[in-house]
Amino acid sequence: MSAARARIRDRALSLGFDAVGYADPGTIAEAGANLAAFLAAGYHGDMAWLADTRQRRADPNVLWPEARTAVVVAVNYGPDQDPLAVLGQPERGAISVYARNRDYHRLIKGRLKELAGWMAARLGGEVKVFVDTAPVMEKPLARAAGLGWQGKHTNLVSRQFGSWLFLGAVFTTLVLTPDRPTPDHCGRCHQCLDICPTGAFPAPYRLDARRCISYLTIEHKGHIPAALRTAIGNRIFGCDDCLAVCPWNKFARATAEPRLAARDDLVGPRLAKLAALDEPGFRSLFAGSPVKRIGRDRFVRNVLIAIGNSGRADLAESARQRLDDRSPLVRAMAAWALRRLLDGEAFAALGTDRRDQERDPIVRAEWSPDTAS
Repeated sequence: MSAARARIRDRALSLGFDAVGYADPGTIAEAGANLAAFLAAGYHGDMAWLADTRQRRADPNVLWPEARTAVVVAVNYGPDQDPLAVLGQPERGAISVYARNRDYHRLIKGRLKELAGWMAARLGGEVKVFVDTAPVMEKPLARAAGLGWQGKHTNLVSRQFGSWLFLGAVFTTLVLTPDRPTPDHCGRCHQCLDICPTGAFPAPYRLDARRCISYLTIEHKGHIPAALRTAIGNRIFGCDDCLAVCPWNKFARATAEPRLAARDDLVGPRLAKLAALDEPGFRSLFAGSPVKRIGRDRFVRNVLIAIGNSGRADLAESARQRLDDRSPLVRAMAAWALRRLLDGEAFAALGTDRRDQERDPIVRAEWSPDTAS
């Protein structure tokens, strides 16, 4: 089957994938144990789907018992500029590198289907396609397939592409010789742990998602805990800090895929403009973008936290305009932002009667004189 491996690799590269490897799906038992510990510690927060799919996620043989090989592929989405530069521009918002253009799921799934169809037609066997919306632990599989290793920040690191790889897999009933797993090359480095603004890593190779800015700004549907808001800074969708600081990025290069290259209007967009978005405006701006899936209310919630952290009094009006928003998420963070941007007297004048009229307890608490910011 060595010839089949070479043919699949050539076909995958011709379809636009940047790396290809082969793994035995039954060799990632350690990943299942790590998942169990992650869930037992409650580190998944309100991502109940991780617990709901635990058995299938922990063991690919439960997901599809007939699978004999996972063809793991990767697409480079490396940025063409420093993704952390925008953090020094408090009037602008930081959107994670992966979300600055088209949704990668559609791009990768389309290519995976082409690859899988070609494999079935030319080589036989059954095939199934998986991207990270499926209950597959793609990072351990990628390590087993020789594409990289899981760094101390739990993300995949590649000696060729650094931190910037999207992953996907084609499971097949074909028996193909697996690649050698990639050894860990983190060494004594712990820059990814040290840079985390919220202290989301209780230990190397362990992530408490409940403190992770990516989780808080994307996955978390409710009010973001007050104790973590200041550390979020101006990150309005995701966080790249632990990825961007990795020394292995010295070998990374910008993506060659135009649909993954950053749109100019999503690199450091102005917070004042984003805070004014209504539902149609949000949908229009983020059409086809991963940002769209969190919805307008959660996104503007994030924007208002960034405004509150900006120290820019000229942004207070943008927050004030959201005080009567239909969403309690938005109203609460508008009040929180104004508390941080205005002096006590000006804030108290704005809040006259608002606390007594507000039904949502979190919003009401933001207007209380006793609320700590």
